[in-house]
Amino acid sequence: MAWNQTPAAERIHIGFFGRRNAGKSSLMNAVTGQELAVVSGVKGTTTDPVYKTMELLPLGPVMMIDTPGIDDEGELGRLRVKKSRQVLNKTDIAVLVIDGAVGETKEDREMLALFQEKQVPYLVVYHKSDLLSETTAKKESALNEETAILTFQEKDARKEARKEYPILYVSSQTGDGIEELKNSLAAIKPAEEEKDLLEGLVKQGDPVILVTPIDKAAPKGRLILPQQQTIRALLDHGCISVVVRESELQQLLEKMEQKPAFVITDSQAFGMVSAIVPEDISLTSFSILFARYKGNLRQAVAGVKALENIEDGDKILISEGCTHHRQCNDIGTVKLPGWIRSYTGKEPEFVYTSGIEFPEDLKPFRMIIHCGACMLNEREMKYRLACARDQQADITNYGIAIAYMHGILKRSLAPFPDIATLLEE
Repeated sequence: MAWNQTPAAERIHIGFFGRRNAGKSSLMNAVTGQELAVVSGVKGTTTDPVYKTMELLPLGPVMMIDTPGIDDEGELGRLRVKKSRQVLNKTDIAVLVIDGAVGETKEDREMLALFQEKQVPYLVVYHKSDLLSETTAKKESALNEETAILTFQEKDARKEARKEYPILYVSSQTGDGIEELKNSLAAIKPAEEEKDLLEGLVKQGDPVILVTPIDKAAPKGRLILPQQQTIRALLDHGCISVVVRESELQQLLEKMEQKPAFVITDSQAFGMVSAIVPEDISLTSFSILFARYKGNLRQAVAGVKALENIEDGDKILISEGCTHHRQCNDIGTVKLPGWIRSYTGKEPEFVYTSGIEFPEDLKPFRMIIHCGACMLNEREMKYRLACARDQQADITNYGIAIAYMHGILKRSLAPFPDIATLLEE
């Protein structure tokens, strides 16, 4: 089915947060109608975020995320809490699950404040309503034992603040309130911006060449996600797409009766492809294309010029949005560092992160070089870009850095003249 083919990065991410034993896992199972997460009466059963892609009506394609308890203890517990907070950076809708028998706690209020700080749409759910009488369930949560010492002014302020969000009472045991919860999730779903990967670049009938190297790093039996999405976008535009390896590109160009309107290449083959493709044919990379699509092309082009000021010992963060088995000639850990050393003539220190790991403190780094972020959703990438911008850290991406070091970035940005001018500033 079509929804099952929706890339994870394009799905609405729904995160369930709360204290240990609040019932996050059982509630997520009840909402989805599936046993997605392990449920246990033992505190701290969920030790790592659990991700599950599925179709959830009336929302559509979603990514459900069950997180560790925000009140976990000890050194290992603090790491789990950190992972929960990291999940929030990619969460489009947050669900705060409160144990109805316990009421709102300090950790819950801290998480609510974090939702508001990060401007994440959220719902507050009082779980285990089947264990409470109707009168008990409707009590003001701020009046529990922990907050009884508050002044009247503080209590009034808290009551006023809580009016900003709806409170739902649900039970995963009886099913009460589950449909209301699903409808409420749909009601606060962020508005989807209609975006076009190839906007303004091609027209119907245009022949377009996609250069896709097949080496040890290429996934066996399939294409990587940016290549798949670009092919689909070309089909939507009614273009004639031709997929070829860089080793057959020259032969293809010689046999084509009609000059291609565009050539899009994998960043690793940028140098070779640029030498083969005539100057009168538009050329760019999947990485540059997706930087524009995700809204970070301008910041990435401005940030690449930091390569001119690298000194021995400077820290460079190389960050990938996905996790994969690294090959002997891996682009992030081998090729990029090699090109940077060769281009700058310096010996910087490289630091690597992958998946959801991304440092909150970017001050130690002279620059950040990020992957194309095909596996990260828009909120996660915006968060990372904002971190860099707020801390005045230069950030770019793989494709832009590679094109810059090979002296072909100006040509690769020619299809985007408003961005290309940044190289002259």
